[in-house]
Order: sequence, then structure tokens, then C-alpha cells
Amino acid sequence: MKYTQIVAYYRVSTGKQGRSGLGLEAQQAAVHRFAAAEGLEVVAEYIEVETGKAADAPERRPQLAAALAQARAAGKNVPVVVSKLCRLGRDVHFISGLMAHRVPFLVTEMPDADPFMLHIRAALVEEERRRIASNTKAALAACKARGVKLGAPNAGQNKAAAAAAFAESLREIIEPIMCQSSRQIAAILNARGITTAEGSLWQSAQIIRLVNRVKGEPCGQIAA
Repeated sequence: MKYTQIVAYYRVSTGKQGRSGLGLEAQQAAVHRFAAAEGLEVVAEYIEVETGKAADAPERRPQLAAALAQARAAGKNVPVVVSKLCRLGRDVHFISGLMAHRVPFLVTEMPDADPFMLHIRAALVEEERRRIASNTKAALAACKARGVKLGAPNAGQNKAAAAAAFAESLREIIEPIMCQSSRQIAAILNARGITTAEGSLWQSAQIIRLVNRVKGEPCGQIAA
């Protein structure tokens, strides 16, 4: 590898995750393992805490801007490193814009990927998100057709319907890996950039609930 130094960038999706270290420690561990294996020096680390929504708005990512500025000032041989591509962003146009800064990026799970491959990966992640959103909408419509009232007066019922619909949208992804442990499934979804409905990383308890919903009918737990 032609680099000797790197700037690390970590992003967690909620303030709670940022305070607890949930998700952050895993990212840091991945980057530091990568640096040790490749003989790289981590010269700076930037941590972004923001909500899952509008995560790819430039004004919401001041720490990313700072990481880019430091890497750019250090020269072409200092890249910004993330543990997973989704930590940079989930929108292909946003990632393309980052590439235009002419700062090299490295992803620990794809260490040999060039900018073209990163664009392809970003496009695949974005399409998967679009498909999940479409499936969720269709599942909610099916719940409504079965007589479930969706709206503020039925907040608890509405929340259950949304959870069931989201689980149904992930059915095609979850069923082939359902035999694995909840930790393994969480790792797979996190690696693919598939977040929870709230835009955060998956944990075992959430996976258990998700699998239980997928095993039953999409609206099975919702009172008529």
C-alpha cells in the first residue's frame, strides 16, 4: 500500500450512540486493526454524531469536512479511512461529490477498491435502500387493507404496523440468513449498510424482534 498515514472518520447516527460508544467502538476497532495490518499511522480521528435522516446533507457533516481538510492539507498520500462505505454516506451522488475533492478514500472492508468500485458499491447500497422503502410502503398498504388504522389516534397500533411493514420489507434479505445467530445477522446487515428503521446500526435484540416478525405474518401482531 502506497500510504503511510491516514485520517480516520467515524459516524454514528444518534446522540445516544455517540454518548454510549454504541457503534463507534466497532468502527474504531476496524480502522485500527486495518492500520496495524497495513503498517499505517492514524494521524487524526474525527467523530460525527448526527441523525439518520438527511445524513448526506453537507452542512450536517462538519467533522467530515474537517477530516477532508486535514487530509487535503497533508497531501495526496494521506487518505480518509472509514470502516464501511455507509459511514461516508448512503447516497451515490453525495459520495461522488466527496470523490471530487480529490482526497483518496479507503474502506477497511474493501481495502483494494478503487474509486470506480466505490461508486458501484454506493449505487448498489442506494438501490437496496430504495427497494426496502418501496417494500415498506407496500406492506403498510397491505396492513391498511386488512383494516389496520394508521394515524395519530392509534399511535401504538401505528407503530406496530410500521414495525411489521419494515420487517416485511427485509424478508428477502433476512430469510436466507435466518439460521445464523442474531450477532451474525446484525453484522451482515451493518456491513451491507442496511440500517434499522431509525437509521441506526443493528444490535442483537433488534435482530431477534425482526426475525420473529419475519417468521410470522406481516400484520400478525396488529389488532384488527
